[in-house]
Amino acid sequence: MDTDKAEQLKAEMQQWYDQAEQLIRQIPPNQLYAAVGIVLLTVSLFILVHVFNHTISNTVVLTGLSGSGKTTLFYQKGKIKPVHIVDVPGHSRLRSKLDEFLLQAAGVVFVVDALEFLPNSRAASEYLYDILTKASVVKRKIPLLILCDKVDKVTAHTKEFIRKQLEKEIDKLRASRTALSAADITNEFTLGVPGETFAFSQCHNKLTVAEASGLTGEISQLEQFIREHVKP
Repeated sequence: MDTDKAEQLKAEMQQWYDQAEQLIRQIPPNQLYAAVGIVLLTVSLFILVHVFNHTISNTVVLTGLSGSGKTTLFYQKGKIKPVHIVDVPGHSRLRSKLDEFLLQAAGVVFVVDALEFLPNSRAASEYLYDILTKASVVKRKIPLLILCDKVDKVTAHTKEFIRKQLEKEIDKLRASRTALSAADITNEFTLGVPGETFAFSQCHNKLTVAEASGLTGEISQLEQFIREHVKP
């Protein structure tokens, strides 16, 4: 009985093949060649996109509020090779450029002014919140370094203090923005665990807090972050 079914299936498949062959022969050669070309082009584009998405990037996005010390740190890039560092302006009107570079970023360095942190803590938290909830950051789990710059100054705040203050501010933002989530078209993801106080450890991507001094050239923790996440 099984043999009979196999023979029947074989006959049906041969019939389908003959019909398909007959149909193809009825198609004018020019149309047939065009169809084959379209299929090949589509497959080629798919392969290219796949390869591009899995190519290891050496781009590090450097961003933060204006005056945080990004430019000084940017000029230290000669010490870090072979890494492509992109300095994204901190001014709110120019932050749209950030989205372009996040698509190819291997890591993000968010620079905070440790000297003038408190007056700018709210603005810094809002900008950081926007970055951490971007789809490109969450889906690709782009590692982020919060780099507290200007720590060489006596009155500069420590990275522990800055981390705790940022977490508090983001916790407040999370509560207010979650309430408006239905109308929020900018952020595609939420932060933290519902019902718990926010902490950076709850982020979808790896987040580290470090210190640096662009003025004195002390950027060892920045170099370590790049070594861990950027492959030459």
